[in-house]
Amino acid sequence: MVPLKEDILKIAQFKTSRSGGSGGQHVNKVSSKVELIINIREATFLDDAEKALIQERLAKRIDQEGALHLVCQEDRSQLLNKEHCLVKAVTLLKAALHVDKLRKPTKTPKSAKRKRLANKQNLSDKKQYRKKPQLDH
Repeated sequence: MVPLKEDILKIAQFKTSRSGGSGGQHVNKVSSKVELIINIREATFLDDAEKALIQERLAKRIDQEGALHLVCQEDRSQLLNKEHCLVKAVTLLKAALHVDKLRKPTKTPKSAKRKRLANKQNLSDKKQYRKKPQLDH
C-alpha cells in the first residue's frame, strides 16, 4: 500500500531547531529547521512484509529503535519545511516499497542477428573498396 501524508501524520513526530545558512538575524531567532521522525515498527498503514522491505532498503536512514529520520531546512518557514519533510517522506517510502517487475528472458530473434551480420559485412565491404588495389607480380 502506498503511504499517504495523512497516514504519516498520525504516527510522525516533529522536532524543530534553529537552522543555519542564509537569513541573517532571522536564523538566530527562529526554529525553522524541522526533523521528521517516523517509527516504522509502529506504522499501522504498513504490513509486516512492507516494514521489512523498508527496514532493508532504508537501513542507513533508520536508527536502532526503528525510527526513520528526515531533516528539512531549505526554507525560512517552519511550516514549509514541515511540508517538504512530509513530501520527502512519502516519496522515500514509495521508492522503498516499489518492486520492479521480473524480466522475462527472451532470445534474440534470428532476423536481428542476420541484420547485424549483414550490417557488419556492408561496413567491411565499404572499407575494403577504399583500399588501393594491390599489384600482383
